[in-house]
Amino acid sequence: MTALILKRAYLRCSSVVGIFDVLHIGKNPNKTLSIMMKKQRIIIPIVLVTSLFFLWALLHNLNPILIPHLRKAFSLNDFQSSLIDASAYISYFVIAIPAGLFMQRYSYKGGIILGLLLYALGALTVIPAASERSYILFLVAIFIIAAGATFLETAANPYISVLGSEETATRRLNLAQSFNGLGAVLAPILGGHFILSGIEYSDEELTNMAPTALNQYLQTESDAIKMPYLVIAGAVFFLLLLFVVTRLPDGRVAENEGEAHHVGKFSLKIFRHKHFAMAVLSQFFYIGAQVGIGSFFIRFAREASSMGEKQAAFLFGSIAMTGFMAGRFLGTFLMNYIAPNKLLAIYGLISFLLCLSAVLLDGNNALYSLMAVPFFMSIMYPTIFSLGIQKLSSQDTKIASSFLVMSIVGGALFPVLMGLMSVEANSIQLAYSIPALCFLFVFYYGISGYKITSKI
Repeated sequence: MTALILKRAYLRCSSVVGIFDVLHIGKNPNKTLSIMMKKQRIIIPIVLVTSLFFLWALLHNLNPILIPHLRKAFSLNDFQSSLIDASAYISYFVIAIPAGLFMQRYSYKGGIILGLLLYALGALTVIPAASERSYILFLVAIFIIAAGATFLETAANPYISVLGSEETATRRLNLAQSFNGLGAVLAPILGGHFILSGIEYSDEELTNMAPTALNQYLQTESDAIKMPYLVIAGAVFFLLLLFVVTRLPDGRVAENEGEAHHVGKFSLKIFRHKHFAMAVLSQFFYIGAQVGIGSFFIRFAREASSMGEKQAAFLFGSIAMTGFMAGRFLGTFLMNYIAPNKLLAIYGLISFLLCLSAVLLDGNNALYSLMAVPFFMSIMYPTIFSLGIQKLSSQDTKIASSFLVMSIVGGALFPVLMGLMSVEANSIQLAYSIPALCFLFVFYYGISGYKITSKI
């Protein structure tokens, strides 16, 4: 059913992308026909690759559910629970370059297949971690899942970007990322329903609980994550089989026969491109802000407006992340009239102001301000990514993709800083000043940092 929905949606969207391409090829009817025939041949591969965007959406958007849930099951504080995000994003940092090098040698398809295998194995590792109530093993499982997601992102983002004209690459990537938004909506809603129990004891109540009752409560909370991850593992193995039997074009590499079998060498020289170097920094700060906002949202809702965890999880998915998905579609449309860098700058400034409001206001006003931020975050990752790889060669694009994926290690650092601030200040609300500052760098990148100038 999901595959059918994806295919129908992308068939419609691909016609829009096709219009973008036709507008850039002039009035040569033979060339027009050739482009349209080529586009038809790649629809099925694009549908499959687009499905990958759901997988890392599940990884990242289940974390805001897992953080408060495991905080209960393993009796953690905000700093300790933030290690869930740290485990995921450290994995991105460690695996990104090997993923890029692997795909230089074995193609995008090879990277996707390996990524799916790692993702499924990591999901299965969650089951013994829950049974043993081993927080360390659970962090290992998240690390393995994230390693698989790193391969998938390193392949899928540039793959979508190079399937078509360079002029429409940013819009095409935002269009594909729009389907990532659906996973971002479903993950917290389903996670909140199937994982969160809604039972929240105070520290005093836990202290007064009999040892047998306490152990039973904690084990029940831990066991709640088993079935969701078993289902995820099964779905990923099925998708893996589909990729094995489907022929995938190799994107831009296939267009240049001289490069088709060339394996580029890893080099830091790519940072001589100033717009790329600034994109890496911008992505670092943006991902730190994005992850921090989601990670402690349920804790923020509890502190700011005394909201229960299940209701907060539902609001996060149904309002905040629905706004995120809607923002992707609207952003893709607005880029027909507003330059991507300008829209990025506008959204960065608005996100800063909303985070500041969440820190300074009280009650529902603070909560509503925070729920509005994902709408404006929606275009940031794909836009920064696409602007960062502009005018790079095919081989440089693969390595650049690795560095841009690597830069999301910001998601490991900034939530930990927020957790530390929350523990020290005894206020998770004050900790949201950290993502507010991160958005200021995104604003700078949209104003100036994106410009393609002479190499550094």
